[in-house]
Amino acid sequence: MVCKELLMMTLERTVAVACLAGALACAPSVQQEQQMGDEYAAEIERTMPLIKESSIRSAFLTSVAPLRQVTRRKDLPWDFQIVNSDQVNAFAVPGGHIYIFRGLIERANHWDEFAGAVAHEIGHVDLRHSAQQMGSASAANTGLTLAYVLLGRQPSAGEQVALGVAGTAVFAKFSRDDEREADSLAVAYLTEARIDPTGMVDMFRTLQNLQARDPSKVELWFASHPMPAERIANTERYIASTPGARAASSSGRDDLDAFNTLRQRLRALPPAPKELRTP
Repeated sequence: MVCKELLMMTLERTVAVACLAGALACAPSVQQEQQMGDEYAAEIERTMPLIKESSIRSAFLTSVAPLRQVTRRKDLPWDFQIVNSDQVNAFAVPGGHIYIFRGLIERANHWDEFAGAVAHEIGHVDLRHSAQQMGSASAANTGLTLAYVLLGRQPSAGEQVALGVAGTAVFAKFSRDDEREADSLAVAYLTEARIDPTGMVDMFRTLQNLQARDPSKVELWFASHPMPAERIANTERYIASTPGARAASSSGRDDLDAFNTLRQRLRALPPAPKELRTP
């Protein structure tokens, strides 16, 4: 009986400490968010093929400049990079690090489609979704490790790796609520920047059509950006309810010379790898 009570107390303590660690990790400070993001960005820089040619970088940064000007988080340095992959994808890490895959840029029919994808990723950062997501992954790993420690033994090196992979996998996707919030804020960004927000809907439809024709090209996008049909309808509703969005749709900028230059310069490069390979 004593052993059972002791085990229950140990388990309760495990849960309590894990939950405390989770609460702390899920709500990183701004300083922690930037440090976390910089660490992830350094690893991405080391392991992913980023395009660094100055002429391409210049056109790319000019293409995203109108959106950078309307971001809510003025405290962040904001860094935008192109991943040299034929995959159609985009992602963000805490601290204002945004990564757009070459395949997405090359398949966007117009600048406003590209801008919609960028605005969505900026929305995740501005709303701190990426920081909370990665904090939650760390919390899961920490909680699992604490459970091992408090139950009487340290996890082995192999178990630590397994715990890290398992913990991160749990938080591999944003919630549907996070996606809705990022889409809604993206419409507001586009409207404020006088970019046609219907381009965002057009990009969703481009992705759906591409998935039907060649699903391998968009498997990374659909793995990390669940896109039910309701998402298009939701975005159309955001546009209808956002003051000034209709004006941006009728008179907003739907193309940009720098974006056309960007695509021309990307086409001059050797074809992007079909699969994303890391060292």
